[in-house]
Amino acid sequence: MEFESYKQAVKQLNGWATAYYTLDAPTVTDDEYDRLYREVRKFEEQNPDKLDPASPTQRVGGAVLEEFEKARHLEQMYSLEDIFDYGELTEWVERIHKTQTDVSFVCEPKFDGASLNLLYENGMLAKAITRGDGVEGEMVLNNVKTIKSVPLALKAKELFEIRGEVVIFKEAFERINEERGAEGQPVFANPRNAAAGSLRQLDPSVTAKRGLVFYPYGLGKNSLPVKTQKELGEFLENEGFLPPPKRYYCADIKEIQEAYEDLKKIRDELPMMLDGMVIKVDSFTLQEELGYTVKFPRWAAAYKFPAVEKQTKIEGVIYQVGRTGAITPVAVLEPVDIDGVKVSRATLHNFDEIERRDFRIGDTVTVIRSGDVIPKVVTPLLSFRTGIEKPIERPTLCPVCGSLLLDEETIIRCQNLECPARVVESIIHAAGKKALNIDGLGEQIVRLLFEKGKIASLIDLYAIKYSDLEDLEGFKDKKINNILNSIESSKGCDLWRFIVALGIDLIGEVAAKKLSERFGVSAFEASAEELSTIDGFGGEMVKSFLHFRETNRVDIEKLLAIITPKEPIKKEIKESFLTGKTVVITGSLSRPRDVIKEVLEGFGAKVTDSVTKKTDLLVCGENAGSKLDKAQTLKIEIISEAELFSRIDG
Repeated sequence: MEFESYKQAVKQLNGWATAYYTLDAPTVTDDEYDRLYREVRKFEEQNPDKLDPASPTQRVGGAVLEEFEKARHLEQMYSLEDIFDYGELTEWVERIHKTQTDVSFVCEPKFDGASLNLLYENGMLAKAITRGDGVEGEMVLNNVKTIKSVPLALKAKELFEIRGEVVIFKEAFERINEERGAEGQPVFANPRNAAAGSLRQLDPSVTAKRGLVFYPYGLGKNSLPVKTQKELGEFLENEGFLPPPKRYYCADIKEIQEAYEDLKKIRDELPMMLDGMVIKVDSFTLQEELGYTVKFPRWAAAYKFPAVEKQTKIEGVIYQVGRTGAITPVAVLEPVDIDGVKVSRATLHNFDEIERRDFRIGDTVTVIRSGDVIPKVVTPLLSFRTGIEKPIERPTLCPVCGSLLLDEETIIRCQNLECPARVVESIIHAAGKKALNIDGLGEQIVRLLFEKGKIASLIDLYAIKYSDLEDLEGFKDKKINNILNSIESSKGCDLWRFIVALGIDLIGEVAAKKLSERFGVSAFEASAEELSTIDGFGGEMVKSFLHFRETNRVDIEKLLAIITPKEPIKKEIKESFLTGKTVVITGSLSRPRDVIKEVLEGFGAKVTDSVTKKTDLLVCGENAGSKLDKAQTLKIEIISEAELFSRIDG
């Protein structure tokens, strides 16, 4: 590599890094990035006098988004040096042995997630900061408090930083992308970007729905009495943190390689994505002695798995129909083996994605797959085009029922409510955990019942008898009774679950709860004007609800004759100085934020997330950031948590 090529490569890598770390929208494969990165690093090793200070070898992570408060780590967070084969592993271990020959190692999965730093003070979670540039990151404490695997309180009272990885399980990743694709939103490129995007939501309620999981891996600043990685693992598990699914204690390079091969073999069985194995020197004393480079600790490395991306061709496209009628394009591929699995189909998500990335039939494309994650087409390889490739046409007729499709640009829909594909998907949705929660009635069983002619609608589900199921293969007495009992129990579901089960476009769990709290069952009689008074209900949501209600009024009445949904208990609003006021909460508080929000709402306040000209009051805790500054600029009343409760009590 020449100097000019080196400078161009640095520029290219920085552009890719911005897309990956900051925007959560990667433009190249990890393999392609790693290849160019290693070329740059090799040039710098051979030409140290020509090193570009802007080189990605000299920095960690990405920039901090302006929407979040900035916060500094007490100690810098580092990246890990990558090694790719046994030869590089040998070199790395030999460097360690130059300092100390008697060394033991700890090996753990390298999760494909987003790095996070937790600060605990006096046994309480005080801060949660993304890695950012390694020195400064984004304060995401409110979002992290929604992650159930992050303890909010510990027995240990020392001040310390816990570093770890936030991941999304493969099942949740697919669910999120399916939902986003059906809604015409850009899909996440991989679980790491999904985790990062979920962690950096401005609305914590969105984060809470994403199913994030936190796995700790190390320490930052601390005064803990632990002396090894092994002791640290025991300490963290005793405090309630999740252990990694596998942990290996290795005495030499042979055992490290055996651990790597074992982890590579079982990774598809694990619920989360892995992209390698992390190797760490066990002794903290030796870690300190080995020290750091500008970017890496010398005592740890990431032993990367081989890429699970392959090239193949798009031979055609088929169209799948969802419960809302949304058409999902699926690429039919020239079969290709990816990590031991024959892949012949991969999702293209929506037509906006097809046009944005310019996929064509006949294109040579990169396909990615890992574990149970549905294969997906990442990008077309334009250099392989010959000119005979054909555009992917937008369908005009439903591939299942033949009805004329409604083209809404990003989303194309089948409007036939009796389309078999829509019907079966709607029943699957209605029976699901987020709706009627009919235990034992999973997707496969619903499809079987539909195919066998046992059900043709959600209403039919409530007419199912023992005799309808006993002739089906695999349906024994216990299984049949469990399903029938679950169906019967669902007749007394919460009203919001009933509304979700209907599958109304744009009306999800949050909206359903607001409808049920505001109107009860009378929501099905509320006017457009009344509906529009609900906080967060825009014109499109109102329009969607009214359209569905009028179109399906007969079926709704039939269902309500069978199901008696429970209406929420009305909360009594107490008159106070808060009544009718818009309130924002910020900073670290002694009580959980949800508790304070509930108190405020109980006294008639409307709680929002952002400070605006319409904000009447800011409840401010310690370590408040930009919201406090903005409130002061707008001359908004600011009170402490203690003052809030004092005035309420008074």
